[in-house]
Amino acid sequence: MTFTNDKAIYLQMADRLCDEILADNYKDDDRIPSVREYAVLLEVNVNTAVKAYEELARANIIYNKRGLGYFVTKGARKQILKERRRQFMKERLPELFRQMRLLDITLEDVKAAYAMQQ
Repeated sequence: MTFTNDKAIYLQMADRLCDEILADNYKDDDRIPSVREYAVLLEVNVNTAVKAYEELARANIIYNKRGLGYFVTKGARKQILKERRRQFMKERLPELFRQMRLLDITLEDVKAAYAMQQ
């Protein structure tokens, strides 16, 4: 995984795991890779992976079964979708609309471009 400088690595790792849940790679109550496995996979320090898992556990996205590992919390996908949509509407959409106004791009232009992507 290539990390960016705009966000802490552990948060980017948490985002990636959320992306995997959204993509249905992990469903409710599925076991996810151990902290060590995920650290090796992404080539990061184990402590960084621990922070990512702790962040997701605090957000109730994953939970720990002592001795068995971490699992996806029931309803985590819906929770992630709800939060990501909220962030998109609050943070990204206003900038998108600003750029559309500056570039004179209409909603019809966007719809046509979107239709071409299908």
